[in-house]
Order: sequence, then structure tokens, then C-alpha cells
Amino acid sequence: MKGTYIFLADGFEVTEALTTVNMLRRGGVNVKTVSIYDDRIVTSSNRIPVVADMAFGEFRASTSFGPCLPTDVMIFPGGMPGSSNLAAFPKLMDIMQKHYEEGGTLAAICAAPGVVLGQLPSLEGRRMTCYDGFEDMLRSKGAEYVREGVVVDGNIITGRGPGWAVEFGLAILTLIKGQETADRVKAGLML
Repeated sequence: MKGTYIFLADGFEVTEALTTVNMLRRGGVNVKTVSIYDDRIVTSSNRIPVVADMAFGEFRASTSFGPCLPTDVMIFPGGMPGSSNLAAFPKLMDIMQKHYEEGGTLAAICAAPGVVLGQLPSLEGRRMTCYDGFEDMLRSKGAEYVREGVVVDGNIITGRGPGWAVEFGLAILTLIKGQETADRVKAGLML
């Protein structure tokens, strides 16, 4: 899958999703929000309706699939039941599996590292973080849980929760556009 996409399902954590999109767009990344439904409107865990850039059918019709690069990123915000809704969508999980196998990057925050990335056959030896209480889902797949805000391990980026959304977005931006761009965005935020 070519490009950078953030996938939204009802019950997603709005801070994690939109802060990540904000960081990436500030850095010049053409990230697209994708509803996993036939409709573009997705409702957050706090009942905030958000209009995605595209519905899932539009994503499938307009996205180039095939060999990808590490700078091609699939992003999964947390929130419950948003993470569970993403994980329960087989078409998305099939795309995620293939994307990962081809060397594309997966980025997940909060519950999503365990619930969504936990759908992969194995996370053996990967250093990852997640929201408190979801650690066993990572460990059961062979990952090493580390209690840090954001963890980058090869083509997997994980974040701990909503309070780390800015750093999570900046870590993805660093991967795609480089440290200089991420530093410029960070300075513009007065961080």
C-alpha cells in the first residue's frame, strides 16, 4: 500500500487520531483519514462525529497496492471500542498483514498496539508500548513491553496513550520526512 493512512472506526480516540493527522499535515505529509465504513462519518469514543477523507470503498478504489516502502504507513488510533472495531474488520486486517510483510510501517497508539497489531501472527522480539492494561496482548505475541511514551522499533511505531499523541505523530513524521522536518514542526508548536 502506497502512502500514509489513518484508519477510523466508531469508538476511536479523537485526540490520538486528529493530533497525529495534525502533526503529519504540518510536516507536509499527505495523510488521509479513512473510515472503515461505507460512510465517511465516524463517531469517536466521546461521541464526536468526524468526517473522514474517504470511506473504505474509496480507499480501496484509489490506493495503489503492491510493494511498499518503510515510509508507507498505516496508522491505528486507540480508543475503545474503536480498536476492537478495527481489529474485527477482516479486509483491513488482511491489508495490514500484507503491508507489514512487504516492509511497510505500522503505527498504533493506546489500545491499538495490542488489539490491532496483536492480529499479526507474531510480534516476536519487537519492543512496543501501549495503554496500561493491554500489555499482555503484546507479550502473548512475543513482543517486549516497555513502559515508554513512544517506541520506534524498525517498521513498528507505538504510543502509550492520548497524552503522547504529539510525540507519536512526530515519530511518524520523523520516519517519513526526517528529523529536520519534525524539529521544525515541534518548534512551531513551541515544544
